[in-house]
Amino acid sequence: MFDKITNDWRNIFTLEFEKPYFKDLEFSLKKEYTDYKCFPPKDLIFNAFNLCSFDDLKVVIIGQDPYHGTGEANGLCFSVNDNVKIPPSLRNIYAEINTDLERIMLPISGNLEHWAKQGVLLLNATLSVRKDQANSHKHLDWQQFTNAVIQTISDEKENVVFLLWGGFAHKKIKFIDERKHFVLQSGHPSPLSANRGFWFGNKHFSKTNDYLISKGLNGINW
Repeated sequence: MFDKITNDWRNIFTLEFEKPYFKDLEFSLKKEYTDYKCFPPKDLIFNAFNLCSFDDLKVVIIGQDPYHGTGEANGLCFSVNDNVKIPPSLRNIYAEINTDLERIMLPISGNLEHWAKQGVLLLNATLSVRKDQANSHKHLDWQQFTNAVIQTISDEKENVVFLLWGGFAHKKIKFIDERKHFVLQSGHPSPLSANRGFWFGNKHFSKTNDYLISKGLNGINW
């Protein structure tokens, strides 16, 4: 299953793949996908990495776990497949982009592959889930792996923007060297958080692009 990582990430995590917890994770995943309907499809579990190479990485957005409805998850946090109704959190993300960047965008798709291809790693902390059971794979060792991903990005790269939305993502700051990277935190874009005033107005999208441009990099076409 882990041979589905097809680009430079595979070389970076060669040693991680050999650790005992990772072997256990692979065994558990095979059993989960055999015994239950799970998402995303096995060939998309590592889609976030395959669409955003380590070399091209500029921004990291951290989610919790994939959407658990049929046909929704595509391996990118906050993203859904084409022709799937745009989820409420993503609608709030789009609304903040419009306000922040002073534009009118009427999205017809919640598929964020175009972000990933520009260097945005859309990383869920847990990369799989059972059908209709949110956070059902939290007992697996996914977070040991994704924490290692964050730590490696922090150690091996410079000038990466980390967007930490909500309390769960805020906890990941302990793996990030803020002397080398730019960290932005806010409430989660879910309706519950956004309607309490913890999301709208954070201007994370313009701040991200301003920072990238200041470092001689291209901004993201959000």
